[in-house]
Amino acid sequence: MSESDGQTTPQDTREVIMEATFRALSKHGYKDLRVRDIGEEMDMSRQVIHYHFDGKYDLISSFLEYIIDQYEGSVEVDDETDPRAELDVRIDRCLFGPEFDDFSHWDRMKVYHELYAYAQNDDEHRALFNEHYDRLRESIATVIEDGIEQGAFRDVDAELMGQLITDVIHAARGRRIALGHEDAPDEAKRAVNDFILDSLYPPQ
Repeated sequence: MSESDGQTTPQDTREVIMEATFRALSKHGYKDLRVRDIGEEMDMSRQVIHYHFDGKYDLISSFLEYIIDQYEGSVEVDDETDPRAELDVRIDRCLFGPEFDDFSHWDRMKVYHELYAYAQNDDEHRALFNEHYDRLRESIATVIEDGIEQGAFRDVDAELMGQLITDVIHAARGRRIALGHEDAPDEAKRAVNDFILDSLYPPQ
């Protein structure tokens, strides 16, 4: 609601629809999801969905962008943060997620990874996931490059190192969700620390 006039803003409406989509996907899964199911998760009329979106596919595409933005926009570091500390923050956010008022990080990751699995047969959604992967990998690689320039890290292939860390993150999340290995994120973080991040330091 807008604080100034008490009216619902377009951003408010989008938030309501996106969160309703999340709840509906959690209950019904992507394959069986209907726009009606999303409407049942809202206090607003279902017609508002049809006003803003051209059907289920358009809505799910927007939902993907919404859930990706929740993670990409949630990492904050200041200029004084050293490269290793910034890597820790970024990796922790990907593995353990930000806090949400409703539903946990893993509730949201379950939906994310279900859509991720279907993306192999969907060029548009695959492109969204590819862009997200590239931005995540590049954000990690950039921190490594900064560390090299500052002399904090030894000279390595920052792009390849960023790709390795990103792949470990994705594998750990997939193992946690698909196989129920609840310790997978913690194990991945320890492995990244011991075998990847510690190797970035110049030899003494």
